[in-house]
Amino acid sequence: MSGSPQQIAVFLPNWIGDVAMATPVLRALRRQFPRPTQLIGVMRSYVVDVLAGTPWLDEVITYARNDWRSSVSLVRQLRGKSLDVAVLLTNSFRTAVIAYLAGAKTRVGYARSGRSWVLNRRLVAPRVSGKFVPAPVLDYYLELAYALGCPPESAQLELGTLPDDEHRADDVWRRFQLPPDRSVVTLNNGGAFGAAKLWPNEHFATLARRIAGELDKHVLVVCGPSERELARALVTAANHPRVVSIAEEPLSIGLTKACVKRSRLMVTTDSGPRHFAAAFDVPVITLFGPTHIAWSENHFARAEHLQLPLACSPCQQRVCPLGHHQCMRDLSPDRVFASVARELAVNSIPTSNQNRSAA
Repeated sequence: MSGSPQQIAVFLPNWIGDVAMATPVLRALRRQFPRPTQLIGVMRSYVVDVLAGTPWLDEVITYARNDWRSSVSLVRQLRGKSLDVAVLLTNSFRTAVIAYLAGAKTRVGYARSGRSWVLNRRLVAPRVSGKFVPAPVLDYYLELAYALGCPPESAQLELGTLPDDEHRADDVWRRFQLPPDRSVVTLNNGGAFGAAKLWPNEHFATLARRIAGELDKHVLVVCGPSERELARALVTAANHPRVVSIAEEPLSIGLTKACVKRSRLMVTTDSGPRHFAAAFDVPVITLFGPTHIAWSENHFARAEHLQLPLACSPCQQRVCPLGHHQCMRDLSPDRVFASVARELAVNSIPTSNQNRSAA
């Protein structure tokens, strides 16, 4: 690449957790290409709040899924930016064609989904017998930054919160009389991937009741808009005054980030909020069933992964193809509780959850 680029568009992933795992790439690009180079984030509207409070992007452009009008509008917007570089963290054919039609001089991405012809800086993901080798997407993303000359970058995730997010979390803490000393355990049983990722809600309720009763901790259940009923049912089944949820709150990604940020520990399915914990240095126990741990590994030192060694797992299916959901159902509350008790017994409680963002 000759000269320093002035306009860089970064096409961000479509999943909340993947956007969190893209933050090392944004940090690397910002360090290698300081302002006045403009970093433009191109993303779905529902993931914008993941990056709210971080310092790297100069502009955000959103687009809709499978909508040709949105695609045409996006091409027009990007053509008006006179892009020097398009960095494709997405793997879709559509986004690569958009970058091509937008006139980006350098288009860097992985050669897959039949899109090699529209890329002029191609990376190849490793395969064995025609199948992609499970590897952390975080590292996969960083390779794109390295292809643009960025030096080695830390894999540490970074996120921020906005003042309004913190005020709303303050309200939650006051309403439920939660302790201010970062001793709350946060539970999350959501996941947009599909039902196969969910731990049985009765297991989560048993875990919550035992954390509150036996470990004398407050438990806060977080959820997304489509998971309110799960959260309500969990609290009802736990039937303990120290087990509460944010299901009745005006929900947002920002509120979830702020709640996780001030927690002592998080127990979660393999879903986006587990990466919030890593970004805010909050210990996290993740319950894996059908998904391969390697794909979403974020290299967080304070993480524990629990997964049963079954012949049928990980299958990467959204719904159990065998109908028994054994990978999650047989992961017992006793086993998860033992991990929670062990983590809470550790004396080294993080003392600061400040956003470690660096421009």
